[in-house]
Amino acid sequence: MKKTVCYLIICLCIFWAAGFILFNRTINTYQTDNRTKTDAIIALTGGRNRISAAVKLLNEEMAPRLLISGVQKDIPRKDIEKLNAVKLTGKPEIEIEDKSQNTVENAIEATDWIKRNNIRSIRLVTSNYHLPRSVQEFRALNKNLKIIIHPVYSEKVSAKWWKNFGSFLLVASEYNKFLFVYVKTNLLSGM
Repeated sequence: MKKTVCYLIICLCIFWAAGFILFNRTINTYQTDNRTKTDAIIALTGGRNRISAAVKLLNEEMAPRLLISGVQKDIPRKDIEKLNAVKLTGKPEIEIEDKSQNTVENAIEATDWIKRNNIRSIRLVTSNYHLPRSVQEFRALNKNLKIIIHPVYSEKVSAKWWKNFGSFLLVASEYNKFLFVYVKTNLLSGM
């Protein structure tokens, strides 16, 4: 019995490590689609350069509107501009959502916005390591929504995770969260 448990633990560790390596390869080799226009851009806050990348896409007319999801409550627009080195115009095409505090809530609040605005396609702007889980959460709530991913790479997160313990911890944590969401949305939803 102890041997069986030991073998099971070893197999799970090997499976996790292989998946982790594949996850890392995926998040560090995304191809950015700079041609496809969408109905909207949705930027998820929490990582470096996400908002500035989304505003740049809006300025390049990749979509007619932008939702910045997960902004800290009561943060003034000028503070968002200062922190992200961007100018958020007063135009109605930029909306700020401040109810969500995590990725699940981002997807829920953004889905309400998507439905209210009859949006059929989005460009999802978030950190490269956050994209797999974010896409899973959005797809679970929006089966027919076309999602164009727009990865944002941070110089603080090393693609060579084996050389940087902080990067390893961040990416491993995100991989574990992704596995949980993947099982929840793909395997358990059919039960």
